[in-house]
Amino acid sequence: MLRNWGAAAICVIALGMGAGVAVAQPGSPSGLPGTVSADVRLKLERDGRLTVTEVVTVPEGKSANRVVPLRIAVGGNRDRVYEVVDARVNGEGTTTASADELAIALRAGTSTVTYAVVGVVAQIGDTLELRWQPASGWDTALDSVTVSVIAPDAPRSVNCLAGEPGTATPCTTAELGDGRGVRATEIGLAPGERVDVAVGLQDGAAPANARVVESSGLAAAFALTPATGVGLGALVLLLLGGAVLLWYLRGRDARALAGDVGPVAVLVADPAGRVAFASPDGVLPGQVGTVVDEHVDVVDVTATIVDLAVRNYVWIEEVGGLDWRFVRRNPADPSLSGYERAVYEALLPDGVDAVLLSELRGRRIDLSRVRDALYADVVAKNWFARRPDAERNLWWWAGVGVGVLGAALTAVLALVGTGALVGLVVIAAGVALALGARSMPARTKRGSALLEHVRGLRGYLHTATPQDIPEADREMVFSRSLPYAVVLGETERWLAAFAGTRPGLYWFGEAEQGGDLGRFAHRFPAFLGALDGVLAQAGHLRSLRG
Repeated sequence: MLRNWGAAAICVIALGMGAGVAVAQPGSPSGLPGTVSADVRLKLERDGRLTVTEVVTVPEGKSANRVVPLRIAVGGNRDRVYEVVDARVNGEGTTTASADELAIALRAGTSTVTYAVVGVVAQIGDTLELRWQPASGWDTALDSVTVSVIAPDAPRSVNCLAGEPGTATPCTTAELGDGRGVRATEIGLAPGERVDVAVGLQDGAAPANARVVESSGLAAAFALTPATGVGLGALVLLLLGGAVLLWYLRGRDARALAGDVGPVAVLVADPAGRVAFASPDGVLPGQVGTVVDEHVDVVDVTATIVDLAVRNYVWIEEVGGLDWRFVRRNPADPSLSGYERAVYEALLPDGVDAVLLSELRGRRIDLSRVRDALYADVVAKNWFARRPDAERNLWWWAGVGVGVLGAALTAVLALVGTGALVGLVVIAAGVALALGARSMPARTKRGSALLEHVRGLRGYLHTATPQDIPEADREMVFSRSLPYAVVLGETERWLAAFAGTRPGLYWFGEAEQGGDLGRFAHRFPAFLGALDGVLAQAGHLRSLRG
């Protein structure tokens, strides 16, 4: 007898090793220890209600939680809505059901969850179909899921899918049983994966009670629909059109800055052979800076004051090596432009014939009129279509306004539940306008041409030498060119080129003495720095040079 028992034991061991049979563990129907498994039984009643019984086994030391959405998107901004009632747990756990979801929380042990679902039967074409997800939304892996379905009449078909939501992978097994039943099995279900069962029913087996409603909430509000698609497309085309226009206008300036500089006639000779300086397109020093960088800067005013001295409206003299005095030589006349007159009157108001630079620091002169007049000048000369500062402000505030409008539109459309994407694009358009405001003051065609000529003027200032100018005309050409060197950042080079010559200066010098060019080249940068500092204190203008 012992011999027979030994033979039997050997056979069992051999079969277990060859076939990989595992010894079943208590509480683990799948035969694997420490795993969660579910046995789900579905019964469709004649009235269309689906009663569900879930028997779930959770191993010791673990928990399992399931959240089932009861509103599932079916496309076209529509949701299929289920209703769960009479949810209960018999065992270690709890369950709650709301309009939006069914929540199940289970602890270790075997628990039975029961509930009823309304809305599982739908008429799809000529076919009546029962559809439910007997396993979904688990936060832990399931070793196995077994499903059984009982219908009032013999089912016609069964389709069981398993895996990530949206995939079409079939379940491990799914078959029509005898009589009114359906059986399905899925081995190994990862957290978040689902088992989706669709059973074709006999006509009249149960009333169709599926509810399909329009989507709601933020997801629906921001969903892409044909209507929002058309709106988005129109807005995108508008943005692209604006970008192309700005690229074209700015591209004209870029070509003026990047191309080869053509010949610019800066030095001109009269029939008697005298050489004089002539700026391109009659541009004045202050106007040069504004055309180049589209801002009225301190250096533009500084260069204008130097130019007024060169043209005999003002005499500049050094006082004690630490200060400078501005003395009225000639009154402002009609040959001065609007902004030059504003500079002259800010420097030497009516009744003031002389002023020290140190006194101007205490006076805190107001240059807002200079700024306005200079912007008006560059528009009057047709170098800009509109004031650059007003253009920037207009587009910045337009961008802010469009952005605020887009935010309000997004909020309203989100509350309404549709088309909120259009509001987001309007916000993006507003941000683009605000950020692009600095690039908006595009020059006119004439302004772009002047920009190219200014490059030629800079080249002249960078390369000209005293030997290019007859000695008799050297003082005048040097002086008339100097304000342009100041505004274009070529002062140091221009002074160095002429410092070795000895012409007198008719507009700058020490008190009661004519100007000496050697000393002038040494002291003039200090004068410019002091004047820039005083003008920067006046406010209203950018203080950067060039």
